[in-house]
Amino acid sequence: MPPTIAVTECDHDAFLEEEAVARESGVELRIGQSRTRDELIDNCRDADAVLVQYARIDADVMDALPRLRAIGRYGVGVDSIDIDAATARGIAVCNVPDYGTEAVSDHAIGLTLAVARGIPRTDRGLREGRVDLPAVRPLYQTRGRTFGVVGLGRIGAATARKAAGLGYEVIGHDSLAEPGSTHHGVPAVTLDELCTRADVVSLHVPLTPETRGLIGGEQLALMRDTTIVVNTARGGVVDVPALVDALRAGRLGGAGIDTHEDEPLPVDHHLTRFDNVVLTPHLAWYTEESYGELKRRTIENVVEVLDGRMPRNIVNPEALGVGRTALTHDIAGGAR
Repeated sequence: MPPTIAVTECDHDAFLEEEAVARESGVELRIGQSRTRDELIDNCRDADAVLVQYARIDADVMDALPRLRAIGRYGVGVDSIDIDAATARGIAVCNVPDYGTEAVSDHAIGLTLAVARGIPRTDRGLREGRVDLPAVRPLYQTRGRTFGVVGLGRIGAATARKAAGLGYEVIGHDSLAEPGSTHHGVPAVTLDELCTRADVVSLHVPLTPETRGLIGGEQLALMRDTTIVVNTARGGVVDVPALVDALRAGRLGGAGIDTHEDEPLPVDHHLTRFDNVVLTPHLAWYTEESYGELKRRTIENVVEVLDGRMPRNIVNPEALGVGRTALTHDIAGGAR
């Protein structure tokens, strides 16, 4: 019997890349759309590996799948998977940490410019017969302004490069970068200094216990009333009630938000009530190029595990008896 790889659930419109890799590798691919935890277990009980988009895979789910040897995450972040439990059970957890680098950094810049130039608001006004320039003043050019990048992994570094190309002075903060040093070509500062100096604060960190609520009331209070917050990382890295309070009080210039703790974002969410907030539905990761690469590499990783090889991307090499070496630093980056 060939190994079985099961898709737990996925909102992609086709699985041509996965099917092609499965054929070439001699594995059976089973595509499911499990809506509940019990359905997932029933659909994947005999699977040697699973491909996961949104489903939460914890210790109990792993124990209910006795043949499970690998979990492939469609995306970068792995906060929906219990990594410690997987490692203890010898289950490899794989992601695709660099497929969306260009797409997400493009989107972060796009959100920045959309908010900074008031583009959505003036577009709506013009469609209604109004020239609404007073509503979006003051407007500033990029040259001479400061762009702060929080998280200088692959996506953060790409965003910094693009912001510099637009004329911004770029500074960054990263847990691995000593303030006063240069990290990936970006001057590193403390988080407090970044929040104080930056006209744009763009977030590119994974969601971990340490980064949850990283930008909260204390950090928002350091920002100027013209500062723009951009989040293409994970919804939980921003304390959203604190962000809403700052926007309501006029203590921020605006926000561009792609990732949300509740997805899809409820239509009556507080953030939808601000004209200086641009919202997108967690699509920063998507381009035609990144979409195909994501799908192909997600299944390739788990095929390599099933073949007894070290996959290109693995979050917990200890599960395969390999010491932790240079693991990917940028494991969230706002990708799906």
